[in-house]
Amino acid sequence: MDLQKPPPEPQYPEGCLAVAIRIPVRIVVLVLVLPVRMAWDALVVCGRFLTDTVLRPVGRALLWVGRAVFVWPWVALWRWVLVPVGKALGWLGHVLVVVPLRWLYTYVLTPVGHAVAWVARGIGACLEWLYARVLAPVGRGILRLLKGVGILLAAVGAGVYAAVAWLVRYLLVVPARWLYAAVIWLVRYLLVVPARWLYAWVLAPVGRALAWVAGAVVTGIGAVLYWTARILIVLPALALWRWVLAPVGRFLAVVAREVGEALGHAWRVAGRISRAVGRALGTLFRWIFVEPLRWVYRSVLTPVGHVVRDLVLRPVAEAARVVGRTARQALTTARDTVRQARADLRRMLFGEPRPPVAVNRREPTGRDTRTLGSSTTALTKD
Repeated sequence: MDLQKPPPEPQYPEGCLAVAIRIPVRIVVLVLVLPVRMAWDALVVCGRFLTDTVLRPVGRALLWVGRAVFVWPWVALWRWVLVPVGKALGWLGHVLVVVPLRWLYTYVLTPVGHAVAWVARGIGACLEWLYARVLAPVGRGILRLLKGVGILLAAVGAGVYAAVAWLVRYLLVVPARWLYAAVIWLVRYLLVVPARWLYAWVLAPVGRALAWVAGAVVTGIGAVLYWTARILIVLPALALWRWVLAPVGRFLAVVAREVGEALGHAWRVAGRISRAVGRALGTLFRWIFVEPLRWVYRSVLTPVGHVVRDLVLRPVAEAARVVGRTARQALTTARDTVRQARADLRRMLFGEPRPPVAVNRREPTGRDTRTLGSSTTALTKD
């Protein structure tokens, strides 16, 4: 937290134009803004009242209805129908599919697989012996034969290649090389040297002269066009901007700034006036409606309610409690009578019930609680 005060904003001197138009503009803007601000505050109050009294309860009711209609039935369907059905289907699938497949894998497929693997290992051993003892020696012999044939063919091919290369070199390459050198010498001394001399002593000086003349002409035309455009376009536009548009823009900027500040000031003043009017209306509403209703509630309805509660409701509630207690006692007595009658009827029809058979437990039966005057030893036993 910065405990130092920020430096004040610099105050620039204002002109007489701003001071002259400030008060009238603020008065006019306040007159125009005050009804808008009061209407806005009234709409805000109405909106808050509707939100608190209508929209929020309606939204909660719609939310509850939406849950009751769309959420709770699906939750109940999922919890009480789909989950038990899914568990039942899972148990049936386990019993009807998984257990038979496990038995089939354990007692059928596994032995068959072991047998197939044993047969495959035997076949693999036979094939390995055949490859090692028969196919490999035959393949090595064929490979050595092919290597010998290949060496012979390579020697013949090398001799033929050397002969053909010597013939091609001395019958085609050497004459072609001499012919290429002769053509290059003729082209150089008949075309290149005259063309280079023509460029250096004729075309280059003529081109430089033409370029200098064209540059001078373009420079003169550019200077003429520049000064013409400056005198006809730039200077009038600069004068228009400096002596007309800039002062008008400054005036409009001052007016716009003052109007904006007047709008803000008028909005704040209208808010305070609207708040004062709202408080006055609220005070009148409280004096006219709320206070009389409160006085009626405190002075009339509350004593009447107390009298009704003490003279009517409490005796009625006490009588209802007595009636309920009597009814419960009567129901209890009737229930006990019915139970006794049912027991007597069972005793007449089937006789007395058999007493429970005593069970010989490993733990000793419980004794009475020891006291200061009793003992469990053999010498001091009562």
